[in-house]
Amino acid sequence: MHYATIKKTDVANGEGVRVSLFVSGCTHRCKGCFNSEAWDFSFGAPFTDAVAQEIEKALAPDYIAGLSLLGGEPMEPSNQRALLPFVERVRALYPNKNIWCYSGYTLDADLVKGGRAYTECTDRLLSCIDILVDGEFVEEKKDLNLRFRGSSNQRIIDMNQTRKADKIILWKE
Repeated sequence: MHYATIKKTDVANGEGVRVSLFVSGCTHRCKGCFNSEAWDFSFGAPFTDAVAQEIEKALAPDYIAGLSLLGGEPMEPSNQRALLPFVERVRALYPNKNIWCYSGYTLDADLVKGGRAYTECTDRLLSCIDILVDGEFVEEKKDLNLRFRGSSNQRIIDMNQTRKADKIILWKE
């Protein structure tokens, strides 16, 4: 897997001050995408163990609320496989920090058994995620007043509550 960039003090992509990893590779190719250069799976630099350790170190300060995964597309099947060991390590190292993931895939259609992005890693990866922002960016539904998402079709899903209720529960600020 490659990554486009790392932001070590991001306040735009989840609640609080966060470390954000923008992975490379996306097959959605949404019209009006803010990060279209990251559609290419080989854009940026390789995601190595040294890069993972750099992110883990950046997550250490108390003022960092957690990790955000964006793209590109973190839930592309090949990216899921690369992210899973890293995200499980982050979860183990920082159990009190939260993990947000932004995906153009939808939880209830694409990330379930038989869905177009479902892999042998999907359930384990989703089990580490606290908040999933799902749905493709739709330029015609773009709304700059929305918090933590770009278009009104996108949902902010509380994954912990969703797992407990066994149905989609939207995040409440």
